[in-house]
Order: sequence, then C-alpha cells, then structure tokens
Amino acid sequence: MTTNLDQRLREHLAYAYEHAPAVKGLFERAGLTLEAIQSVADLPKLPVTSKDQLTAMQQQDPPFGGWLGVAPSSLDRIYLSPGPIYDPFSMEDKALADDAIDALKQVGFSAGDVVINAFLYHMVPAGLLLDEVVRRTGATVVPLGPGNTDVHVKVMLDLKANGYVGTPSFLAIVLDKAEEMGLPREAVTLQKAFFTAEPYPPSLRARFEEDYGLKTSQAYGTADLGVIAYEVPGAEGMVLAANQVVELVDPESGQRVEEGTPGEVVVTKFDRTYPLVRFGTGDMAIAIPGTNRLLALVGRSGEAVKVRGMFLHPNQLKFVHSMFTGLQALQAVISREGARDIVTVRVVKAPEGQVEDDQLKAALQQAARLNVNAIEWVDTLEDSRLIVDQRTWD
Repeated sequence: MTTNLDQRLREHLAYAYEHAPAVKGLFERAGLTLEAIQSVADLPKLPVTSKDQLTAMQQQDPPFGGWLGVAPSSLDRIYLSPGPIYDPFSMEDKALADDAIDALKQVGFSAGDVVINAFLYHMVPAGLLLDEVVRRTGATVVPLGPGNTDVHVKVMLDLKANGYVGTPSFLAIVLDKAEEMGLPREAVTLQKAFFTAEPYPPSLRARFEEDYGLKTSQAYGTADLGVIAYEVPGAEGMVLAANQVVELVDPESGQRVEEGTPGEVVVTKFDRTYPLVRFGTGDMAIAIPGTNRLLALVGRSGEAVKVRGMFLHPNQLKFVHSMFTGLQALQAVISREGARDIVTVRVVKAPEGQVEDDQLKAALQQAARLNVNAIEWVDTLEDSRLIVDQRTWD
C-alpha cells in the first residue's frame, strides 16, 4: 500500500538526485537507481551518512560537500557548526519553517506576546530561526541572547515579557538571579517558555510549571536538520515533525531496530535547500511502540556531547592539543551544579612544557565556543576518552 509519506519521499528523492550531486553519489555507491526506493521501508537500502562523514565530504568538495539542492544565490544564511560544517539555510523552505512553527504552537505564542530569545544569534541557527518563527506567530521578539542575567531580569520587568525561548538551564539561572535581586515569584511576568538544545529534566519542569506557573514545551532538533520532534500537551514523549522521515537504527549496521529498542536517530528531511538523506544525528532514542513519537533521548552514539546547548566534539580538543607543544594529553570533563553545566579540562603536561591556564582557556573558548570553568593539571588520565560526561538528568 502506497502512503502519502511514500509519495512525498519519492518526489523528494527525485528532486535531490537531480539537484544535489551528493545524493546521486549516495545511490551510485550503493549500486541503486531511484526506482529502488519506492517507500519509506526501502530507505535502509541506502547507507547512513554520519556527521563525521559529512565533515569529510565538505572538506573534499567545499563548501557543502555536494549536498546543496538550490542555487547558492538563493540562500538566506550559511551557518558554521563544529566540525567544521557549513549549514545552508533558507526560510523559504517550508520543511524547516513549518516544523519549527508547529513546535512553537505548543506553548501558544501569539500576537501581543513579548518573547525573550536567549539563544545565540551568530554562527548557529537557533537564535535567528526562532526569532523568525516566533515573529510568524504574531509575537514580538526581544533578542537578548545568553549571558547578562541581570539584564534579562530588568528587560523582563520593563517590557513585561511573558515568553521565553532558550535553554532550560539558562532560564533557571535567570530566575536564580531574580531571586537574588529580591524579586518575589509573583512579580515574574513570564507565562510561556519553549526549550531546545539540551535536556529538560523533571526537576526544572517542576520548578517552572509548579513554582512559577509557566506553560512549557520542548523540541529536539539539530543545526543540520532543524526541528525533529516536539512535545504536545497531553501526549507522552515527543511527536515527530511532519516534513521528514525518522528512523531508529543500529549505529553499526544502519538497519532499523525493533520497537522499544534504543536506536540512533536517522533523518531524511524534505528540505530542498539541504536535502540530507539518512543523516545520522548520533543521538540515541527510544520510540513508543505503535506511534509516531519518540519516548526519550537516551544519549549519544559517539563521543560528542551537548554542553550549554552547543556540541563539544573530540576534534575540537584535538585541535587545541595541536596548538601547544607543552601538552601531553588533555580531556574535558562535563559535570553539573544545579542548572549549570561545568566544564573542567584535565591536562597532562609534557616534561618540558610550559602553558598558562589563561592561554589554554582562551584557545578552548575559541575552538569550541565554550567557557572553561577550571583547568586541572594531573599526572595521568585515568580515562582515555577525550570527553567525559558526568552529568545526570533528574
């Protein structure tokens, strides 16, 4: 039986095959023609493209590795993600915009709302994308970005802002600042909050919804794909966005796992600008059997982790290591204090090396766009991983 999703997939692949050389190459390397993929069930015939492979393809065929499906002159923006990876972006592509708008509708942003946007506005898509889609709901956006919590509190009070988009941990820090300033909870004007870029733990949900009376929702997405899934009131887990095919697969074989079994999230987005086919996010998730919902994200298939809403990649640490002759080894340890992610870098110094803490912190901040909380000089590393994530989400 042919479904509407199967029909959309065939039409999308036909477009991508013709306009994005990387998609044609994907079929050719698999020894397949377009006719081999007639339905969603046929997608596992094609290999999964990982983020590392996408990086390599862009390095071999800059800037987009053959994945661009439109004329470069039609792009609105080009983003830079860790890797480095260049992500072409066009708000004219309905797949990207409509899925983000559907996710935002769950908290009810509308005309008359004043919404603080606490996402970064440079390099990564979150800030400008959410700015655009919040405005499309009729709301007014206040583009503050992260940091300067006292300014966030003042702006909220002065403008009577009733909405927030950003990470849940940063909102918790803003509310901590409001409490430090002696602001009673009933003076907080926020009523709605939309989160993405990091986990939304039950402890913070209870604080926001029960203590402050906020209506909250979250979405799961990536810089390359936009929104993948989002919460809907009254539904368990997260509903998959409409303009895509999502598979949960074995990270090694690329074949789909049984329902209820953790698998890597692999996405084919109906995005003509950037028609990634079977793109492996590296995130592991469990689906609710018999539904189109993700039950939960359960970790990463590789070593990269999200810290304060940004991916930290082992390659970034390797790059910093190569900058200094005085380092024998280094490792990033991610922990959590309250709602704050703490980045500690453990360093094994070379016998005759001489590196200052401030030099190392500055290099890490430039390479990974993350502030380092502490440098620890150690004699040896007990764990061989470049990134050790010690956080728990409860």
